Amino acid sequence: MTTTILRGGQVIDPAAATQTVADVVVRDGTVTEISTVPVLDAGATVVDVSGLVVGPGFVDLHSHVHSIAGQRLQAFDGVTTNLDLEAGLMPLDRAYAEAAAAGRVLNYGFSASWADARGQVLAGVVPTARFDASTDLLGNPEWQRTSSPAELAAWLELLERELAAGALGIGVLIGYAPRSDPAEYVAVARLAASAGAPTFTHVRELVEAEPTTPVDGSTEVAIAAAETGAAMHHCHVNSTSRRHVDRVLGTLDEARAAGSRVTVEAYPYGMGSTSVGAFFLAPDRLSAWGLTPSSIVMLGTGERIADARRLAEVRELDPGATCVIEFLDERDEADRELLRRALAFPDAIVASDAMPLEWPDHRHDTREWPLPPGASTHPRTAGTFARSLRLMVREHALWTWTEAFRRCSYLPARVLDDVAPAMRSKGRLAPGADADLVVLDPEAVTDRATVSDPTRPSHGVRHLMVGGTFVIRDGALDLAAYPGRAVRGEPR
Repeated sequence: MTTTILRGGQVIDPAAATQTVADVVVRDGTVTEISTVPVLDAGATVVDVSGLVVGPGFVDLHSHVHSIAGQRLQAFDGVTTNLDLEAGLMPLDRAYAEAAAAGRVLNYGFSASWADARGQVLAGVVPTARFDASTDLLGNPEWQRTSSPAELAAWLELLERELAAGALGIGVLIGYAPRSDPAEYVAVARLAASAGAPTFTHVRELVEAEPTTPVDGSTEVAIAAAETGAAMHHCHVNSTSRRHVDRVLGTLDEARAAGSRVTVEAYPYGMGSTSVGAFFLAPDRLSAWGLTPSSIVMLGTGERIADARRLAEVRELDPGATCVIEFLDERDEADRELLRRALAFPDAIVASDAMPLEWPDHRHDTREWPLPPGASTHPRTAGTFARSLRLMVREHALWTWTEAFRRCSYLPARVLDDVAPAMRSKGRLAPGADADLVVLDPEAVTDRATVSDPTRPSHGVRHLMVGGTFVIRDGALDLAAYPGRAVRGEPR
């Protein structure tokens, strides 16, 4: 039995809302003791963490990083479990098998992919458990239409099979098929409720942006939750709500007050990222979002789209190409305040929407560290959690450290308690908890990734353990550490 003692840190358990100077004892992947008296064990590895904050590692419910390189960036951001739940992958068994075969730095898991299931039935596109193939689908109009009754039954059956195989819920990209029949969304929620699994939704357009939308996107989440009793998670409320975020948060607050199981996430950036072929980035749709073509910057090339003609051309040539969209102006204090209000909303969860790393030579991954130059991604891939801590704890004092760990660790883990009981030992720091731990410098933690330097790791994470194994120790990455394990739902 191997024993590690993290000695004398500020130990935070967000489940109990406590912060205590104590030793944390880890044995064989589990926290076995929290002691305010120094623990003496001659055979233990003792790490002095005095003056540092020790807490449960961050659980990212919304990460599209499926690579060793990307997971290492997220490790320096304090993440110990990264899950792709908004989009998901299909077929599920293949996604898990390929991740396990490659090795993973962090714990990982996937939802059942609504888009891939619809794509297979409505457009004949067979999913390959690859995220880049799924993003290529987003620009294909064939799968975005309303289904016939037979088609609806067929793709619901595919989702049901994925839930039975251990999917962590259903990821619903309805924002990419915004004219589909709302009754189909309720049918998905009903399926999820019957399986005891949550849904994770990129909502369709808001009524303020598109008065002819079949239903306001955020209201639709509340309606489905009320009608079916399903647990409904609203993804990246900041980017889909933009300057209407106060109204949207009010809608979700009313739903929760009425007893609906609605959760919400946000990230601390005024720019989003998606495939340039997305429905809502069509040249004639941009004004509804308060955008212009120059609000769009292509990753990889850095090209800022000059005009509507060029946007149409790029969408036609490569609809799956990744771009950054500036939906708020981070130079404007009023817009920065909107971001802070989304993060400060009661029980709002921090989630990154981390994007894959794209390389000039089109490689899918690398085990090199430091990362070779030239990779592009959204800065949120490397910086979401450290940026949230910097803004909300250090600079604006809107969260205590205990509250920060509640938003980044405890609450996201609780979203999955029913579908994956193994998650109940994550997001906590008490005897019996999984030894997924982050140790950070409270005075120094900050993000460093920018649009021009998007893969620069965050600063301030001194140690990071996954399942009791050090991935980061004394600020240095262990290149041989691949302790990540699959998180799967119980068979439904």
